[in-house]
Order: sequence, then structure tokens, then C-alpha cells
Amino acid sequence: MRRIQYALPMANPASSDTGFFGHPYGLSTLFFTEMWERFSYYGMRALLLLYMTAPLAAGGLGFDAAQGGAIYGLYTSMAYMAALPGGWIADRLIGQRKAVLYGGIIIASGHFSMAIPSMVTFYLGLVLIVIGTGLLKGNVSVIVGQLYSAEDNRRDAGFSIFYMGINLGAFLAPLICGYLGQRVSWHAGFGAAGVGMTIGVVQYLLGGRHLGDKGLRPVPAASAQAAADLRTRAMVGGGLFFAAMAIIGIGGYTGTLPVTAVGVADAAGVLLLLSTVVFFGWLLTSGAYTRAERKRLVVVAVLFLASALFWSVFEQAGSTLNLFADRNTDTTIFGMPFPSSWFQSVNSFFIFTLAPVFAWIWVALARRGQEPTSPGKFVYGLVAVGLGFLILVVPASAAAAGGKASPLWLIATYLLHTIGELTISPVGLSAMTRLAPARIAGMVMGVWFLGTSVGNFIGGRAAGFYESMALPTLFGAVGGFAIVAALVLLVFVGPLRRMTEASVEGPAR
Repeated sequence: MRRIQYALPMANPASSDTGFFGHPYGLSTLFFTEMWERFSYYGMRALLLLYMTAPLAAGGLGFDAAQGGAIYGLYTSMAYMAALPGGWIADRLIGQRKAVLYGGIIIASGHFSMAIPSMVTFYLGLVLIVIGTGLLKGNVSVIVGQLYSAEDNRRDAGFSIFYMGINLGAFLAPLICGYLGQRVSWHAGFGAAGVGMTIGVVQYLLGGRHLGDKGLRPVPAASAQAAADLRTRAMVGGGLFFAAMAIIGIGGYTGTLPVTAVGVADAAGVLLLLSTVVFFGWLLTSGAYTRAERKRLVVVAVLFLASALFWSVFEQAGSTLNLFADRNTDTTIFGMPFPSSWFQSVNSFFIFTLAPVFAWIWVALARRGQEPTSPGKFVYGLVAVGLGFLILVVPASAAAAGGKASPLWLIATYLLHTIGELTISPVGLSAMTRLAPARIAGMVMGVWFLGTSVGNFIGGRAAGFYESMALPTLFGAVGGFAIVAALVLLVFVGPLRRMTEASVEGPAR
């Protein structure tokens, strides 16, 4: 028999809170927290591969593209993979609010560590940023979801506003950090990223009163003994992690262990694949979920795979496209030179201009009953990101002959990638909060970022082919891969829609 919930209207205090553009005022606190976190992340990301592959004489590390791409892919993938343990820690131990605070402090410490010119502080900074991002990134999105009740129709619009905060930070970061890094010193750019995160932490503390009790407490343990066991497992796991990091770091630095960047990246890739398979195996076979919940988790798994494929192409903005901008693209406008890292702001500029258009399109289609499902939107996203690479085959051929590509080619690519992003990223964030069982909301949000982790790893490793494969071949293969993935997903759009509709019970819709 169908379970009926909320048969009578219930009071919803959040729905009367319209202090921030018609949304709960707490959204403003989370908007600026995420804005500054993304400022720090994208400011450093715009410089990372360029810094590693810059000659020693230019203040860089002198790595080749393969080694730099391995480190870049490992770092960016681990930053998103860390959202899984970060979500577990928030759900079970400290709550989302403390996780965001501690994460922001650790991220800022990591950026300031990278501002100190030494190999030890460089790698230490990367590790700290990974840990901090794992605590902050997924959990701040969970708190956004908690600002709205299950039946509040402002939820998707709220995530769209929140997503604008992400892109405001991502737009400003390359302009400021990129300029300082490429025109003043690499470490000045890294330090500027740390300043941004520090501002975000201060703002979060001052604005916390607007969040009420959202995210303050973890999910209650079944008993006092269960709570103690959770803390013990967390302490043991954390201790083993830091011990392993210390052994690898000291062994690599002293030469007592045969540690190389490529070797660590390869091992991490295997770990990432195994972790993904094991996690989804546990999630889909666990007896802890109802039949309806398990159906929604199957949809989560498919969206995860599609998002991983999308991000593996899209996130080459910081790897292969970053190298193409720096080495093979004309970086002058009206005769005035500009840092190649500024191309990293183009995507966010298009987000600002196109996000309202897409929001209007989805609303207009929904009114006519024609809005695509989440999997359907993902198909459009994969096609757009694939086309973005396919159009680069032409300028890549000219660049391979020694010429410089017009910056308009990269701008066109970022336009197509932005169109793809707008059909996947905010839609995916909203879908995760809607599909996830409440008791594992943080963990399922971590699943979404795990897909980004897999994509970042693949996208980073693709940079290793930049110096060993003809550019037209590389760009053509990447674009074709995305188009084929879109066609495969298209086959499953109908069954996924029916599965989601069949699993709806009460507010889970």
C-alpha cells in the first residue's frame, strides 16, 4: 500500500524567510562562504600546472607535462574524493557547520603553505587543501539543502543562486591570483588564494547566526557505545592516514623510498577506482534502505557515472586547455598582452550571462510539462562539452605547425563547455539533495563530488599526452569520447525516469 506522508499542511518556518532575494537569509552566508572557497581553489588551480611546468629560471618547478599532469590530476581528484570522508565525519561526528569551519581554516593554511617557496611546503599545502576541501565542499551544499523543506519549490532556484556564488569566486580568482602569479611571483598568487579563504572563514563566522540550527548536529548515534565506537574508528583511520602521509613524504624527500609523482598518481588512480566500486557496491546492496530508496540510489549511481565522464572532459580547463592557452594561443587583445591564466575566467563569465537564461528555459518547459529529466539534461551536457573539444581540432592543427591560435577559439570552447555545465552541475547538486535518504545526505553529496574526483583525475592525466600526442588527435579523441558517452546515456533516459517516478513516496519526490 502506498505510504502517505504529510497529509495535513505543516508549518514551514523556512518558507517565510525571504531575506535574501526571496530566499532564506542564511543562503547569503553560504553564498559568500562558497564564493571565497572557490576563489581560493580556482585561483590556485589556474596557476598550478603552469607553475609546475615553468622552467626553474622562471621560478617554476621545471616538471615536464607528464609529471605535472600527474600531480595536477592527483591533487584535483583527491580534493573532490575527500568529500566522502568529509561527509561521513559531518554526518556522524561533528555536523556540517563545524566541518565547513574547520575545512575553511585548513584550506587557508594550505594556501599560505604554498606561498612559501620550498618543495616541502608545496606538497604540504596540497595535502592541507585536499583535507580542508573534503570537509567544506560537500557539507556547505548540504546546509543549503537544509534551508528548504522537502516541499519548498524554491530549492532549485536556491541552488542556482548558490551556484552563482561558486562562479563569482571562480571568475575573480584567475584575474587576481593569475595576474599576481604570472606577473609578480607564483607564490604571491598562492598567497592571494589564502587571503581569499581567510575572508571566507571570517564571513562564515559572522553570518552563522542566520543559519539557525541547520547543520549543527550530526545524526544521533544508536547508543552511547555506538557513538564511542564511531569516534574510535575516526581516530584510528585519521591516525593511519597521517602516518601514511608522513612515511611517504619523508621517504620521498630523503630518497629512502622510491616515490615518484607519477607512481603515486598511478597508485591513487587504482585506489580511486576500487573505492568507487566498493562504495557503490555497499550502497546498492545494503539492507539499510527501503526499496524506494534503493531505486533512487540506482539513479544516483547512473548520474554519478555520467558526471564523471563529463568532468573528465570539462576539467581539462586546468590541464590540456591551460597548456594550450599558455603555449599555443595568442594572449594579446588590441595589442595588449594578458596572462594566459585569465582564460580560466571565461567559463564563469558565461555562467553569469547564461545561468538566468537556462533558469528561464527550465521554468518555461516545466510549465508546459516538457522539462527534460535530470538524465536528459546530462545528455545535453555531454554533447556540448564534446563539441567544445571537437572545434579545437582546427586551431590545434595550425598550432602544431608552429602558429598561434586566435583566442576566439578557446572562448568558443568555453562557451560550449559552459552550456554543458549549466545542464549538469546545478542540476546534479539539486538532484543529490532530492534523491538522497536524509540519514546519509552528506555522504551522498560526497558521491556527487566523487564523480568530479574521477573526472579530475582523468582530466589531469590527459595533460600527460600534451607533449607526446598530436594536438588535433588529442582534442578529437577527447571530444569524440564525450559524444559517444552522450549517445549511450540517451538510451537509458526513459528507464531512469520511470525508476525515479516509481520510487517517489511522499516528500522524497
